[in-house]
Amino acid sequence: MADYQRWRTTAAIQKRATELRQAQTLAEQKLWARLRRKQLYGLKFRRQHPIGRFIVDFCCLSKKLVIELDGDSHSEQEEYDQKRTAWLQERGYRVIRFTNRQVERHLEAVLAEIVRQCDVGK
Repeated sequence: MADYQRWRTTAAIQKRATELRQAQTLAEQKLWARLRRKQLYGLKFRRQHPIGRFIVDFCCLSKKLVIELDGDSHSEQEEYDQKRTAWLQERGYRVIRFTNRQVERHLEAVLAEIVRQCDVGK
């Protein structure tokens, strides 16, 4: 019970989040290299972060912003993604999505949109 209270999620979800951190996609690695250690306007981001029963790709808790990267498989799970986004939004999170291709080819534009969504850098 103590672990559940500490993490506000289950031990299984926490374990899965750890596994996902160790097996990042190329796009996740590329974006994380620019988000980690408060490099982007001092904002603290977390990767593969559990929120309730979900694990989000990246999240800035202070801005309640979730960043999801969608690979090719996401085209097959649009309904699941919509329900997940709705659940997160009901809890006050804003969810923005980028494709892996956008991160790999247009990283600066992706970062600019993240900054815009966080309302910083003005």
